[in-house]
Amino acid sequence: MKNICKGSMFSAILVAGTLLAASSSFAQMGGSSSPAPAQQSTDKPSTPPAATPAPAPKIDPQEEADYKAFYDLKMEEVDQRIALGDAFIQKYPNSKYAGSVYSGLSLAEYNKQVFTKMFANSEKALALNPDDIQMLVIVGWVIPHTYKPDEPNADAQLDKAEKYEKHALASLATFQKPANLTDEQFIKAKAAYESQAHSALGLIYFRRQNWEAAVPELTTATATTTPPDPTDYYVLGVSLGHLNRFSDAADAYTKCAAIPGGLQARCKQQADDAKKQAAAKPAPSK
Repeated sequence: MKNICKGSMFSAILVAGTLLAASSSFAQMGGSSSPAPAQQSTDKPSTPPAATPAPAPKIDPQEEADYKAFYDLKMEEVDQRIALGDAFIQKYPNSKYAGSVYSGLSLAEYNKQVFTKMFANSEKALALNPDDIQMLVIVGWVIPHTYKPDEPNADAQLDKAEKYEKHALASLATFQKPANLTDEQFIKAKAAYESQAHSALGLIYFRRQNWEAAVPELTTATATTTPPDPTDYYVLGVSLGHLNRFSDAADAYTKCAAIPGGLQARCKQQADDAKKQAAAKPAPSK
């Protein structure tokens, strides 16, 4: 899967970049928005004693300016983002913006494919905000793509990725539209995160050779994103082949072969092979 993973990185980068450009608040999921609150009880509780209001936290103008300088950088300004982010954390380790900065650093390191640092900063972001949907989705997607079965913690990493993606999907189901997004922007951004989460789950199950679980996740991922990731079609084809659903596998490979990229030739060959297998062997009942 080494070559496949390398090629598929680009589609996820585009997804993340598009979502970040769509809205500043949605790019910091969990930083300024939250899932829908639970329904309030209509029973009136006894009135608690009045509490002394806490003093408002002091605003450091320089901290605000430094954060704005970091946040205003374009996604492709990766080296500057890492330099400013590292400097910000060192200068303001307890800042209210620390979670957002760790998240931004993680994405920049992802784009450079410096995965050790990416994972370290994503863990810090999630420690500050366990409901950071963007981090949950991206990290849960990267783990199965960089999976090495001979590593001692390989299975535990897949478990963590599965947990992250399921948490993200559950949070997305109740996530409220940020005020500065149009309905169309919100629907597109939410659908893109959901699609990437299903893509990650499909590859997680594929890594475990759980073909039955991989197929519906990858089918959902390829049906709900534009453009689809050719890796998803390829892995879907392989999974369907293991289930002896050769006609469906041929269809997945054919769709993969129609997308320009490193998998195109391989998918065309696999599509031809699957068609021959489909002609020679009846498909099992679904």
